[in-house]
Amino acid sequence: MKQMTVPHATAPTERTLSIAQARREWLDGDAAGPQRPRIEPWIARSWQRCLAAGHQPQQRVCFDPVSASAARRVAERHRALVSAARPVLERLSRAIADTRYFAILTDADGVVIDVGALPGGSDPAARHVRDIARIGLDLSERAVGTTAIGAALAEHESVWLHRGEHFFDDTSIYSCAGAPLFGPQGECIGMLDLTGVQAVERPELRHLAALSARSIEDALMLGLPCELLLRIEWPGYAAGPGVEGLLGIDADGHVTGANAAARQMLHQPLGFGPALNCRDLFALPPQMLFDAARRGDAMLEVPLWSGLRVHARLQLRGHKPTATVAQRPPRLRELETALIRRAVDDARGNVAEAARALGISRATVYRKLARRRR
Repeated sequence: MKQMTVPHATAPTERTLSIAQARREWLDGDAAGPQRPRIEPWIARSWQRCLAAGHQPQQRVCFDPVSASAARRVAERHRALVSAARPVLERLSRAIADTRYFAILTDADGVVIDVGALPGGSDPAARHVRDIARIGLDLSERAVGTTAIGAALAEHESVWLHRGEHFFDDTSIYSCAGAPLFGPQGECIGMLDLTGVQAVERPELRHLAALSARSIEDALMLGLPCELLLRIEWPGYAAGPGVEGLLGIDADGHVTGANAAARQMLHQPLGFGPALNCRDLFALPPQMLFDAARRGDAMLEVPLWSGLRVHARLQLRGHKPTATVAQRPPRLRELETALIRRAVDDARGNVAEAARALGISRATVYRKLARRRR
């Protein structure tokens, strides 16, 4: 009879041993500060908050049930955020499908408002997935101790958290990445979490969570009512999803909102006040921006008061046609130009890409747009 071999248990990694030592020294008080192993400062701050609240790592963590009516109320209250995030969660689910990680979206209080596709299976890990993947569940630091959710909301930075870096022993089966979400006015409105249960450590998910959070913020910004939308980038640097500056302006030139990239580019990291006018940001009058947008200019170089310059693509969103234009049907030439203009906008100002999509040459695109401005 063939002898069966029992696989050896996986030896603890250096990281696992380091986390265990950190827990002994920070949470059990086995060593003084200078001898403590290096851990992320935000983890130490979270552990200290948990201890100050009277918690102990050995306490049992109970995930309270959530009624269907309560879950509906939570989802309804955050309908705009959920709607903006849903396409991103779908893309995320495809990207992480083979990792046994899944996405959780929370509000600014750490309450779950949506979840992505969950990993299948009926193994014990599936129960732990179902424990936390429930709309309306409170996963804040006050409820479940140190997690990527609580840390991202407290630190306003993306984080990675693995197994024993969670405060409670009961949550040490999870590994998670988290990134905060900021609204068009710069306020923290929630966070995006990628969690695995007894999964292989994937710290690169921190980057994916942060990038996905920026995509959600951009979707919220694009849904914000405004008269004029500016897509800004540094000259010579192509702007893609998550790094393109988005700025909304009302009819009087006041800023209605911006995404994180625009706030950083315009040196407004904490957001824009309600009275801020775009003339406070740009060294040109707002009317010049509106005039360029109405002419259909593909790109406008905009000077900042700092002496720097940005490139801006302009999109009128609240502009309505005059009665004279509205009374007659559009001419074929106008429809043709509008189609070309839309193709250029969809290609984010890339004329070559727009020309390929339309099946015409770049020279034709330039000629048609130039004819429109005359």
